[in-house]
Amino acid sequence: QVQLVESGGGSVQAGGSLRLSCAASGYAYITYCLGWFRQAPGKEREGVALIYSGGRNTYYVDSVKGRFTASLDNAKNTLTLQMNGLKPEDTAIYYCAAQPAPCGGWNPDAYTYWGQGTQVTVSS
Repeated sequence: QVQLVESGGGSVQAGGSLRLSCAASGYAYITYCLGWFRQAPGKEREGVALIYSGGRNTYYVDSVKGRFTASLDNAKNTLTLQMNGLKPEDTAIYYCAAQPAPCGGWNPDAYTYWGQGTQVTVSS
């Protein structure tokens, strides 16, 4: 059974940084599609970053390009999301997600396994 546990959320001022971690177990990382998603109050869940092929390929939504970096530590089975230059509109609950290939892209409904989420709050 795949298990995902996030940590690292918190509150920062605009322009600050946070690093999210997701401890993963019970899966073969090389054959799984991994992603970071977020959901702000009153909004649909949206994809932030996708990590494919054991971390060799990463993709970002336009709104976070150049500010967020997603990575996978295969030895530690840990996904990370380094978030720099945070903006108030980045405020949301952030989730890591996993899905056996084939990958479902940015569609949250395509992902079977989810972490519990971690709150990120950015004040202006």
